[in-house]
Amino acid sequence: MQTAQSLTSMSGLPRLEARMLLEMVLCKPREWLLAHDTDPIAPEAAAQFLTLAAQRRQGTPVAHLVGHREFMGHRLSVSAEVLIPRPETELLVEMALQSLPDGAGLSLLDLGTGSGAVAISVALARPTVRVVATDLSETALALAQKNAQQLEARVQFSQGSWYEALPAEGRFDVIVSNPPYIAHSDPHLSRGDLRFEPVGALTDGADGLSALRHIIAGASQHLIAGGWLWLEHGYAQGEEVAHLLLRAGFNAVQTKQDLAGLPRITGGSL
Repeated sequence: MQTAQSLTSMSGLPRLEARMLLEMVLCKPREWLLAHDTDPIAPEAAAQFLTLAAQRRQGTPVAHLVGHREFMGHRLSVSAEVLIPRPETELLVEMALQSLPDGAGLSLLDLGTGSGAVAISVALARPTVRVVATDLSETALALAQKNAQQLEARVQFSQGSWYEALPAEGRFDVIVSNPPYIAHSDPHLSRGDLRFEPVGALTDGADGLSALRHIIAGASQHLIAGGWLWLEHGYAQGEEVAHLLLRAGFNAVQTKQDLAGLPRITGGSL
C-alpha cells in the first residue's frame, strides 16, 4: 500500500505541489501529512492523487486542481474562469493600503476584480474603507462574491466594463487595477499556466496597453482631488505606463518593483 512519502516520490512533481494535492485528496492539513508521512493510504485516494498528478504534469495549474490559492494570507477559491492570484499582485494591495490611512470615510475601487483578491484583501485590512469591485464577467463576480462571503469581507460588487459598471456619481480615494496587459502576440500566452487561464483576463487582444490607457484616461472622472491610481503591468511596461500617467495629469508618478526586482506596479496622484 502506498504512503504519502512514496506517492510524493513517484508523482514526478515538486514536493510542495505533490503535498498540496495530497492535502486535498486526503482532506488533511499539511501538519497531519508531515506527522503521518509513512502511514498507508487507501488505494482509492492514491489513485485519485495519481490522476491529479498526471493532470499537473500535463500543465493544469495546481490552483485549478485544488480549487483555491493563497493570497495575502487568505485562501481564495479560484476556477478556470478567473485569473489565478499571483504573489506579484500583493504589491498592488500594499500600495493601495499605503494610500489609504486607516480611517472612516475613505473608498477604493478595484477595476477587473476577477477572484476578488485585491478588493477582499483591502477590505479585510481596512474594514472602515468602502470597497467597490467591478468585472465584466458575471462568472468572475459570482466567484468574487463567494470569496468575500467566506472571508467575511465587506465589498460591493458591480458588473460592467471598467468604469461603465459604476453609477454616474461618486468618486474614490484610490483606484487599483490588474488589467489584461499581455500583448496578443506574446508567446508566453501559449506556455505554462497561462494556457489554462481566461484569455480575456490576460491580454487585451492588442499591444497589451489598451486597457491601461482606458483606465488612466477615465480615472480623473472617478478620483477625488489628491486620489491615487495604482496599476499592475508587465515588467517592460513601467516606463510607458508612467508616461501615460504624466500625460493624464498625474503627479508623484512612481514605479515599484516586485520580489524579483522587476517593475510591476506604477501609480500617481491627481
